[in-house]
Amino acid sequence: MSRIGKKPVPLPGGVELRQQDGHIVVRGPKGELSHTIPATIQLQVADGVAEVTRANDEAETRALHGLTRSLLANMVTGVTNGFSKTLEISGVGYRAQKTGDNLTLSVGYSHPVEFVPPPGIEFVVESPTRLVVSGIDKQVVGETAARIRRVRKPEPYKGKGIRYSDEVIRRKAGKAGRAG
Repeated sequence: MSRIGKKPVPLPGGVELRQQDGHIVVRGPKGELSHTIPATIQLQVADGVAEVTRANDEAETRALHGLTRSLLANMVTGVTNGFSKTLEISGVGYRAQKTGDNLTLSVGYSHPVEFVPPPGIEFVVESPTRLVVSGIDKQVVGETAARIRRVRKPEPYKGKGIRYSDEVIRRKAGKAGRAG
């Protein structure tokens, strides 16, 4: 049995889980998320706890068992607390600013780079060099943060670029003949 798949998913107060024809909808204080579960995976909800079970022990079904449980737990966490990724910008003249709902990045190109947030995603610019991507869907938050980071990846010599706040950039030495 899957170690992750057999863990029950607690449903906090204010979270409603509905399932119908292999489709689950989780509704909470921050919004609503939906997902289609495979036919070989079943979901039972009782006493504020959701449990995911599988129909057989085939390799694909075992893999989907843990995946479905993780996705369900992320949906519950998303509609209650939400998810966020913090990005830091380092480099002379590199900065971010919010223009309406959009994000405008000035990161060393001849033009500013404009980002339109996907539905359900919000950008918060805490300072010109620090921004937060937040939303209720963990996958969309992570993908949006990765797309922003991809605009100017951090380089290993000076560390300039866009990086996650908890990311450590391994620095390389410059030219061997140069001191300092």
